[in-house]
Amino acid sequence: MAELQGIHARRAALRLLDAVLRRGETLDIAFNGATKDVRKFEDKALARAIAAEVLRWMVDLDGLIDSATKKPLPDDAKVRIVLRMMLAQWLRLQTPPHAVVATGLDLLAGGPKRLAHGVFSTLTKREVALPLAPTLPAEVAARWGDRAASIAAGLADPPPLDLTLRDPAETEHWQVQLSGDSLMPGHLRLARGDNIEKLPGFAEGAWWVQDIAASLPARLLGDGEGRHVLDLCAAPGGKTLQLAAQGWKVTALDISKRRLELLKSNLKRTGLAASTVRADALTWEPKHQFDAILLDAPCTATGTARRHPDVLHRIGARQIEEMAELQAALLDRAKGWLKPGGIFVYATCSLEREEGEDQTSAVDLAPLPIGLENLPAGLEPTAEGWLRTDPGMLGEVGGLDGFFIARWGT
Repeated sequence: MAELQGIHARRAALRLLDAVLRRGETLDIAFNGATKDVRKFEDKALARAIAAEVLRWMVDLDGLIDSATKKPLPDDAKVRIVLRMMLAQWLRLQTPPHAVVATGLDLLAGGPKRLAHGVFSTLTKREVALPLAPTLPAEVAARWGDRAASIAAGLADPPPLDLTLRDPAETEHWQVQLSGDSLMPGHLRLARGDNIEKLPGFAEGAWWVQDIAASLPARLLGDGEGRHVLDLCAAPGGKTLQLAAQGWKVTALDISKRRLELLKSNLKRTGLAASTVRADALTWEPKHQFDAILLDAPCTATGTARRHPDVLHRIGARQIEEMAELQAALLDRAKGWLKPGGIFVYATCSLEREEGEDQTSAVDLAPLPIGLENLPAGLEPTAEGWLRTDPGMLGEVGGLDGFFIARWGT
């Protein structure tokens, strides 16, 4: 008997959700294993899209499911997870209900197919809908406080594709070639969904994928003019590429062999140069001081929830505390490696104060306030001269990741 069309993608999505919700893995780490039996690029992309939409809208999907059952299904019941997938495909991916039913029920072989079919049919007959913005898990909403509503609005859709150009002077050229928009020189924004490696300019290294918020820390260091910069926790290398393109002599340090290999591959593709060092920044000792240091510190990455909605369900107080301790230790060590007259930039892609604003109090360097001239239109520095971005900002042009960035000098 021939296998149902599209079932491989749905099975992969189910494996992805199990990895995230039961084992606490990230979507990125789980993806290759979950999709190893899926051959087509389109089916791999569909598996991730289904899993991501479930994680993005899970509180609301569960509310719909519970409204159509006599008693709540266990949170980890397979039938609940499959129903979440079915509803996400119908309500978010515009999959016709008959196709949703065919592929969804096949995932419950030997299980409660009748229950799943009944719940889904009830909800389709009611013509239910999701709210304009996803409801955040209660713990997350409490953490983000008065920012929660704005952030949630920015999480409603997956983000567009942002590119950083190797040569900002070619912004208009690549804007035409790739039919993209630009929010500042050296940046392009494309609609999501393309196979990145097949886009013009990829093979020759004219650009790399990087959210516009992630590109701002390196921009704050300006032109290198041959001076030495240390990119701490550098892999997979977007900021290293930026710094090299800006004329810095880059030392790129990271502890991960796999991620450093990716960085080296990106350097080769773009024709840019940097010295790479595999080491633990907490024990490594540099041979000299640096004119600039960029510490894009390891963090909970809650600011990337637009493309990684798994962080809404994996990250809690324990992970935030652990990351904050690591960040404080890295800041304490790295600030001593800066030459007199040097510049230090600290950044995290986290929405948590413990990983951003609260880290600044222990830094005894002179503040170098961030100015409007460093930022795309629509963003403003804080009163302290820091930058705090949230996914709800720049919503009219596609939003951006959540970052905290501060700059100091000696």
